[in-house]
Amino acid sequence: MKKKLLFICLGNICRSPAAEGIMKHIVKEHGMEEGFLIDSAGIGSWHVGQLPDSRMRRHGASHGYKFDSHARQFSKKDFSLFDIIIVMDKDNLRAVTSMAENSEEKGKVRCMADFLVSHKAYTYIPDPYYGNDKDFELVIELLEDACNGLLDVIIKQ
Repeated sequence: MKKKLLFICLGNICRSPAAEGIMKHIVKEHGMEEGFLIDSAGIGSWHVGQLPDSRMRRHGASHGYKFDSHARQFSKKDFSLFDIIIVMDKDNLRAVTSMAENSEEKGKVRCMADFLVSHKAYTYIPDPYYGNDKDFELVIELLEDACNGLLDVIIKQ
């Protein structure tokens, strides 16, 4: 049975598509891609249909990642479609859990920073949108750490 993961950020053009792309890459490296369905979405609808931010795509490519999903907005139906819904920050957490209709749905929502192994000082994944190259690189570094941590948790279950 496939493990279905959904990554969430504000607009689905920086952090969550990067998490989606990094997780897909890591799962493929482990020869486990058939066991996963990995997607991403945003809280807002501003960027629906767009590719990830060009800066995120450029930084991802420099690390060997392909970030090419098209932005979509999170909806209540995602609770029934995914096993784990991973949010990037506390605002995302509030927005997603406020849409949950019961404790089972709320229980599917996790914070990406909870899976950090080497960067435990971070309590959320910062939004690089208004930042510079250094901010985009930090997000990729944090997401690589957290995606590896998430996979380890899933493997151990």
